[in-house]
Amino acid sequence: MRVALDAFGSDKAPFPEIEGAIQAIKEDICDEVILVGDAEILKHELEKYFYPQSRILVEPASQRITMEDHAAEAVRAKKDSSMVKAVSLHRSGAADAAVSAGNSGAFMTASLFSYGRIRGVSRPAIAVTLPTMKHPEILLDMGANVDCDAENLLQFAQLGKIYFSYIYNIPNPRIALLNIGEESAKGNSMSREAWRLLSDAEDLNFVGNIEGKDVLKGNCDVIVCDGFVGNVVLKTIEGAVMSVFALLKEQLNKDWIAKFGAILSYPVYSYLKRKLDHTEIGGALLVGLNGCSIVCHGSSNANAIKNGIRFAARTAQSGFVGHTKEYFERIS
Repeated sequence: MRVALDAFGSDKAPFPEIEGAIQAIKEDICDEVILVGDAEILKHELEKYFYPQSRILVEPASQRITMEDHAAEAVRAKKDSSMVKAVSLHRSGAADAAVSAGNSGAFMTASLFSYGRIRGVSRPAIAVTLPTMKHPEILLDMGANVDCDAENLLQFAQLGKIYFSYIYNIPNPRIALLNIGEESAKGNSMSREAWRLLSDAEDLNFVGNIEGKDVLKGNCDVIVCDGFVGNVVLKTIEGAVMSVFALLKEQLNKDWIAKFGAILSYPVYSYLKRKLDHTEIGGALLVGLNGCSIVCHGSSNANAIKNGIRFAARTAQSGFVGHTKEYFERIS
């Protein structure tokens, strides 16, 4: 597996990307990583590390798309950007997948312009994996489509089913609709119509509505919502986790009794931190496209980049894109 990595995407680029790529190669996560970006900077930084040099390549790119750039305009204007060139390497077959921790809107746009949608898919979506009390769970859409209709949510459910089936080897995943109540009559007109469509879909294991308080319980496998709600939910969870750990750290440092208690509870604290650590997941998959694009968090560290590469290689090996094409050809 060869993975093209946008080396100038993250907030602290290119350092997490370089370290993550080296870790991925040393752990044999993939065969090659192609670092895309300013060649002079990348080669200078790579000289500081010991690694199998033949397995990390550098592809020059003179431009960078930032978080402040308008997605479509930046992709059109910056054709020699590290992000666009990483996607182009995948499209040409020089890489089996593309990974970026940059502007997610621009990465979706670049991927859409380059690969195109799978026939039958009206809107690609961003599917993010959430840690829960029981097992991994995916939420889509995470922000690619802020304005949706019921048909879009039905299609997100279909894409989520394929994703979970082939990435997690669960043939009939449980699908839930994120709503303000569990009853079918709850929510706005779009939610009620989506509930009807999902209930009528014979090939989907629809288990009904799920409320926000139940998102992390792990009682389903796939959660469907529009991109506006999905992004708010994800950012709320991230903020809540950060606040809880900050409060816990503050209390544990108050006095010697608290510090002694912290030592005794360290195994539990360590387990909880690993369980909720987004860097262990790596990235989110752009579903519905004719290619394999993985978007990582802008604040990704080396571990997150490494696991994003791992996820990209795993997704490419699963044949997810091919299975998605077959599914939509069959139902159309």
